[in-house]
Amino acid sequence: MNDWLDDLRTAVGFLTRLPMPHPAGPMPQNFVRAHRLFPVVGAAIGATVGLFCLGLRAAGLPDLAAAALALGVGALLTGALHEDGLADVADGFGGGRDVASKLETMRDSRLGTYGALMLMVSFVTKVAALATLPDAFVVQGLIAAHALARGVLPSMAMNLPYARNDGLAANAGRPDFATAATAGALALIIAWLVLPWRAAFGAALAAACCAAGMAWLAQRQIGGQTGDVLGGAEQLGETAILLLLAALLA
Repeated sequence: MNDWLDDLRTAVGFLTRLPMPHPAGPMPQNFVRAHRLFPVVGAAIGATVGLFCLGLRAAGLPDLAAAALALGVGALLTGALHEDGLADVADGFGGGRDVASKLETMRDSRLGTYGALMLMVSFVTKVAALATLPDAFVVQGLIAAHALARGVLPSMAMNLPYARNDGLAANAGRPDFATAATAGALALIIAWLVLPWRAAFGAALAAACCAAGMAWLAQRQIGGQTGDVLGGAEQLGETAILLLLAALLA
């Protein structure tokens, strides 16, 4: 039980801006094992964003405005961790001439044209999808989207080679099969608890397809994974799931 609580604290500290105590150093020793609880923390983030969105709707704000403000709160809560990864991947893959320049561009903290466009498209798509969801599925949809989009990341981290040996992904270490399987199972359970079974199955499939697609693209573009690649996969999965749920449940 202590291991699970330690992993929960580590996952919360990494995936959110909430202050969580952990040992001194760049990466807690249990960071890799804590991947198994990424879906649980993701579900909590989704619930927070969903409840805020419903509160704004109840106060009389238009659905589009409520969705945009709620997603903004979500970005504040997470420190835009995965959004930053998506933008870096777009800049690197879109503007780099070769593997070395792609990796260098991804490491650059400045936002480029490709990254800005990708963030705009992703954010607008999520806002439109969330605004379309009826009140009965706003919280449930966001819980499932955030849990499933993070639940596939340990499997990606386990299977993809490292694109470089000095980045966040390489320093963090590689989850084992048990960790990846636990994360995937927890994500599926959460989705099936909050969504109709057909919507839950479709959302899980969307998350898996986005992860597989990003893994294939990263392998071709830079030879493997970085932390940005994993963050970009999370954002693609989250966007795809919200789009699917808007189509199925609206």
